[in-house]
Amino acid sequence: MNHSDRTRTIARIASYIVAGILVLLPFHAVFTTWLGANFGYIDLFRIWKELIIFGLLLPLALYIAWSDSAIRRWTRSSWLATLLLFYVVLHLLIGYMALVQHAVTPVAFVYALLINLRFLGFFVIVTVFVSHSDFLMKHWRTIIIGPAVVVIVFGLLQLVLPYNFLEHLGYGPHTIPAYQTVDQKLQYRRIQSTLRGANPLGAYLVLLLPLLVVGVRSTSRRWVLGVAGVLTLLFTYSRSAWLGLVVTAAILVYWKTNARSRRIVFAAAALMVVLGVAGVFAFRNSNVVQNSLFHTDETSRSSVSSNASRLYQIKQATKDVVHEPLGRGPGTAGPASFRNDKPARIAENYFLQIGQEVGVMGVVTFICINLLVVRALWRQRSLALARVLLATWAGITLINLVSHAWSDDTLVYLWWGLAAMVAAPAILNEKRKRYAKK
Repeated sequence: MNHSDRTRTIARIASYIVAGILVLLPFHAVFTTWLGANFGYIDLFRIWKELIIFGLLLPLALYIAWSDSAIRRWTRSSWLATLLLFYVVLHLLIGYMALVQHAVTPVAFVYALLINLRFLGFFVIVTVFVSHSDFLMKHWRTIIIGPAVVVIVFGLLQLVLPYNFLEHLGYGPHTIPAYQTVDQKLQYRRIQSTLRGANPLGAYLVLLLPLLVVGVRSTSRRWVLGVAGVLTLLFTYSRSAWLGLVVTAAILVYWKTNARSRRIVFAAAALMVVLGVAGVFAFRNSNVVQNSLFHTDETSRSSVSSNASRLYQIKQATKDVVHEPLGRGPGTAGPASFRNDKPARIAENYFLQIGQEVGVMGVVTFICINLLVVRALWRQRSLALARVLLATWAGITLINLVSHAWSDDTLVYLWWGLAAMVAAPAILNEKRKRYAKK
């Protein structure tokens, strides 16, 4: 076996492993919670994918990158590669300063590095493998849509299952809540299916619903799965996900239609918005409207509404970034800050969280990385999958303005993994016709 054949073989085997990770991701919260509840070491079980990605796949990717002159040129001349490296170094430097000043514990620091950087590393790793194997692009429908069907079906089943059903799988106060509600009212139970909660499920569906449209070839199945997925999204009561899907759908409709059709579609959409706003105003005192849209009513059981709490956290995080433009260090904000020895800081905005941790420079770098990836996807826009990823990026970015969606394992690996599959030729300056008609 010559060197070229060996490289292709390694890339193909590694692609099988990547596919396995992507298939398991929508269910990883369930099986890691069950394993952790029964055997302990839940944090170890939760990082199973990171152990595979950085313990096994990273060395294979480094070997291929070292032996591929095109990838070596990319690492030396690409703005994207430069910014990715700078983003990692920035985390390490500011994190080291935070450790020295005892602003963060080692555990919180490592956990923050994992959350903030893992998906970018996965993106680069998948890009390397895709440059030598087309397995992932050929089979993305099976890899992504098969598990999505299970997630949607199980989500709808939660409407009729006992509200505490997930307790049988180890869910509870020390792992993941077995159920979530709107304003602590059981009659407004929020579907979370196999993900970590209702909001992560909502963000996941913002990505998956458009993928179902382009990935399912049978029209009847597409309609059935689409309706089931929308119902599942509706009963997550995730308002940010609802808006994210509206933005995503609007972009896709704009690309799909000609100028005349766009005017008709958007006139109809505007009319629906007006009627919807009028309906909300007319029934604003209805418990259904108040709980579904505002997550509170006059019989609220919460001492502080979720809206007031979110607004306060966003304002406080903004003040933190203004007063500490260099950041306080990875692990001092976001989900990782729960593992710190100081009060947790939850910004309710992913970009503000990055600003709290690695400063304004970190936020700007992360935004630039996003824009460069979006540019690479735009170059591949002749592909339906590329258009879906561009539209869902806009929807998910909106969600990240009021939550920490990029901190969720399932969503972040799926979107950035798919983005790597599609954008690899544009990123590495390969011939774009390679993915034609796939």
